[in-house]
Amino acid sequence: MAQNDTTQRPEGVQRVADFLQKAGHSHQPVMLDDAARTAQQAADALGVELGQIAKSIIFRRKSDDAAVLVITSGDKRVDEAKVQALVCEGTAKLGRADADFVKSKTGFTIGGVAPVAHLSPPVTLLDKELFRFETIWAAAGHPHAVFEVTPAALQALSGAPVADVV
Repeated sequence: MAQNDTTQRPEGVQRVADFLQKAGHSHQPVMLDDAARTAQQAADALGVELGQIAKSIIFRRKSDDAAVLVITSGDKRVDEAKVQALVCEGTAKLGRADADFVKSKTGFTIGGVAPVAHLSPPVTLLDKELFRFETIWAAAGHPHAVFEVTPAALQALSGAPVADVV
């Protein structure tokens, strides 16, 4: 399933590992044998429910070009209108974030965007649906890397408010 060899970690995984260690988080990233670019792939690799995968979805707030990170449960679909109402003022809109935008704002490639340790702190929302589970798993900066966390710990690590985003 996974390995915990820390000698040859990709840069993004090392950044997440350093962040988690500095924060005193008890679980370090693990490298999966196969890529987990989707929530389903991650759930299958870990042998957990789809909902236990914390997906990191990035939007682009058009008014100021800010990255908006929505951390949601793997078995749910983000309601863009709900997110827009929470993070945009007036008639401001959210847009899709392309791969270049995601990489430049977060430092991670799509498929491995961690909920923490971004290059530039995003506007972040945490899906209340994640709290259905005792333990969840989030991407750790690379399509092969994940880390274990509780929803409450993820809220503390990310500093994100809990919201209804699905």
